[in-house]
Amino acid sequence: QVQPVESGGGSVQSGGSLRLSCIGSGYTYMAWFRQSPGKEREGLAAITEDGRKTYSNSMKDRITISQDDAQNTITLQMNSLKSEDTGIYFCAGDRAKYYSFDYLLRPEMYADWGQGTQVTVSS
Repeated sequence: QVQPVESGGGSVQSGGSLRLSCIGSGYTYMAWFRQSPGKEREGLAAITEDGRKTYSNSMKDRITISQDDAQNTITLQMNSLKSEDTGIYFCAGDRAKYYSFDYLLRPEMYADWGQGTQVTVSS
């Protein structure tokens, strides 16, 4: 079983933008999570195979999740980044046939996880 693979992390100054990508196929839904130092893993955005999206309240005005079915890729566009956005960003996917859309930002909804990609925002 192939795990999702993230790319696109790096260092950026406050106010800048980054675009993260994740390759993963065969999932019913996928999401992006963030693990910041001293904090729990936080769900940022999720997307279903039919294109429905949900966002966390903390970042919904600054992020956009999208998918490219032909490339088996989801992306997370992040704008107006702040120092508190620093952390490891994980892509996750699950193949559950039945699920609750309202729970898609919960880490326990996902069986497969990528290794993570570091995002550092300097002020």
